[in-house]
Amino acid sequence: MVRVPGFPESFRRPKPIKPKPGQESVWDYPRPPKVEPRPERIVVRLGGQVIADSTDSVRVLETSHPPVYYLPLDAFPPGVLIPREGTSFCEFKGEAYYFDVVAGGRIVSRGGWTYPRPARGFEALSSRVALYPEHMDSCEVNGEQVTFQDGSFYGGWITQQIVGPFKGGPGTSGW
Repeated sequence: MVRVPGFPESFRRPKPIKPKPGQESVWDYPRPPKVEPRPERIVVRLGGQVIADSTDSVRVLETSHPPVYYLPLDAFPPGVLIPREGTSFCEFKGEAYYFDVVAGGRIVSRGGWTYPRPARGFEALSSRVALYPEHMDSCEVNGEQVTFQDGSFYGGWITQQIVGPFKGGPGTSGW
């Protein structure tokens, strides 16, 4: 971590991990974030059931964050996504709306979200849903089980292709 005298530790930018060939550093991702179409096969399971299987995803890339994958609404079987009351606001993407995610006898409260009327530049998110991988049985990118981004607010998907350090854990709120 870069040290600045008198500056709180939580606001100091950490030292990025140098990516190996074929890897990406989240510290090379832009701010403001960007949306990128992806061809990988994304498979999500909950309650022992496949709730999404798609090769039509986009991911949002933002400095210090693992990518967040957004899947088409029609990739989910009927009854899996139940709209919830309440919203949150992202300074870049706009107002997010939430879903309970339901399958195989499991209910994940506010386990998914969407931006039905996203801000300019994020229009590709308007008919897509992101999920918190921490709360699913599994989330896979091209057959690789992802790990989740620390923290209860962010929904990043970490694969072997992505290196950090990642925002979200204790002491990272100022990054």
